[in-house]
Amino acid sequence: MLKNSHSLKSSKNLLAFSAGGDSTSLFFLLLEQNIPFDIAIVDYALREQSKEEITYAQSLAKRYKLKCFVCKAPKIEKNFEAEARAIRYDFFESLMKQYGYENLLTGHHLGDRLEWMLMQLCRGAGALELAGMQGIEARANYMLIRPLLHLSKEELLAYLHKKDIKYFEDESNSDESYKRNEFRHNYAQPLLSKYKKGIRKSFEYLDKDRETLVKEVLLKQCNALYYFKSTQSRRSDIFHIDRYFKSIGKVLSSKERKLLELENSVVISRKYILSFWKEYILITPFLSNVVMKKEFKEQMRKLKIPPKIRAYLSTDAEAVALLSLLLE
Repeated sequence: MLKNSHSLKSSKNLLAFSAGGDSTSLFFLLLEQNIPFDIAIVDYALREQSKEEITYAQSLAKRYKLKCFVCKAPKIEKNFEAEARAIRYDFFESLMKQYGYENLLTGHHLGDRLEWMLMQLCRGAGALELAGMQGIEARANYMLIRPLLHLSKEELLAYLHKKDIKYFEDESNSDESYKRNEFRHNYAQPLLSKYKKGIRKSFEYLDKDRETLVKEVLLKQCNALYYFKSTQSRRSDIFHIDRYFKSIGKVLSSKERKLLELENSVVISRKYILSFWKEYILITPFLSNVVMKKEFKEQMRKLKIPPKIRAYLSTDAEAVALLSLLLE
């Protein structure tokens, strides 16, 4: 049932676990195929049931001799979906780095992919955005792999019921005040119930089309500087920029997208600077009111570093050294 699993047996894998039907299905499918993995789960402490979910995750890990990492999330005051995603992926990425995991595995399925596509369609999107989630995505220091992306929720639950495997239903999934839930219950699920075969085939075509439109890039990191080599297509570069920001819980606004089309240095949410520099795209924290030495300013001028990122670079000698090397 798993896709993109051929290289997982020889890799170090971390499963993003929630105790829900999706990640529990993936947990047992990985076991069946003798794929090594550990699990990581986030406790947002919003529901009484979350305590049971954490206990279940820990009991599964103990039974199958796996590591189980638990994150106690801080209280989220607003914009829950975006903040929760950022907390979740910060946690996963810290584990990937600390323990040397090569792949992060998630239980995203066909329904998730359709929800995302419909949301993008209603927001305003092109073919690249509509293709949405991919089975394999390169991140700065690891690969994000979604082995269940071709399967529907219905198929995953049927697998669990057949095997009599315990899983949890998150009651917040029925709360339509969350936009994804609104799209899931009102649009994605009804469409999948009637047109699953055609929808699955459409995504296969979109994936093939996407391969001709987008050149994959390798996102690299040096401290708080993220960078990748330009594809020589502004449209394709913006796609990768957008994908990076989604990975940290930030959705670019239509205004920010427009600025990226027109300008070479853009402030994103007053937190980040995105710069097109030489053959590279640079993403750094946004800093202001930083006093820079005269010698440093001259170095930046010679390297032709975009002015908006110089404040951050004045605090990171390693990043400056890296940029100097990139010019050689």
